[in-house]
Amino acid sequence: MVKAQIGIIGGSGLYKMDELKDVQEIKLSTPFGDPSDVLIVGTLETATVAFLARHGRNHHLLPSELPFQANIHAMKQLGVEYIISASAVGSLQEEAKPLDMVVPDQFIDRTKNRPATFFGEGLVAHIAFGDPICPSLAKVVGDAVESLDLSEVTLHRGGTYICMEGPAFSTKAESNLYRSWKADIIGMTNLTEAKLAREAEIAYATLALVTDYDCWHPDHDSVTVEMIIGNLQKNAVNAQLVIKEAVKRLNTNPPESIAHSALKFAILTSPDRVPAQTKKKLALLTKKYF
Repeated sequence: MVKAQIGIIGGSGLYKMDELKDVQEIKLSTPFGDPSDVLIVGTLETATVAFLARHGRNHHLLPSELPFQANIHAMKQLGVEYIISASAVGSLQEEAKPLDMVVPDQFIDRTKNRPATFFGEGLVAHIAFGDPICPSLAKVVGDAVESLDLSEVTLHRGGTYICMEGPAFSTKAESNLYRSWKADIIGMTNLTEAKLAREAEIAYATLALVTDYDCWHPDHDSVTVEMIIGNLQKNAVNAQLVIKEAVKRLNTNPPESIAHSALKFAILTSPDRVPAQTKKKLALLTKKYF
């Protein structure tokens, strides 16, 4: 099977990478079901990368329907060590305006009943998650943004991403609550990905693309669907430029990551006590420790 060190997950508006060369479509199955779509493997800036449209290339999956476990497991099958996740978000702070980019370093979980771990069924592991974004990878992504001359875009390094369930957006009361928590942006997907990527020992960073102010903003009623779609399209173009530059930097100098040894002290169950079926199911993640 072809291998790729770098994975890209595209969110709303980013369903393909136009500059990928020598493209192959790879359909993978996992012990956790099928991924959102086929994985697109190709060459970008001389690096082999794997691209996955988070919601499917036809955007047919709700945030709550996403096969998060399968998506990350499929990336692991391809040998991915770094995931850059592009995600459309709403802004909870005036200074993060539409078309800006945020590389957050924290999450708050407001999701409900989503599978957010590979473990269980007789095998217990507790990862450290105090710093949910890989700081080394986040720096690469932030540096890539700053190296480009992107009109209308301001980079915000750091910040807190509220991960809500969706698919409905927040009420004004919720939006103002999150602002009182000093949260910066809001989306529906990335925290679950980040947890699973950490368990899979894959470095993970979010490139958050602001499409609009959340409903807290006094000018919210003047925001139209056409404006948001226009911002999604502009963000998709800018995101591809950033990802291309970040891939070039990663390929030249891949950094060490806290994620790459995340399971070293996390697994609590003795290997001889793990059911054979569970051991087989999680072999891709645990084989270097068992």
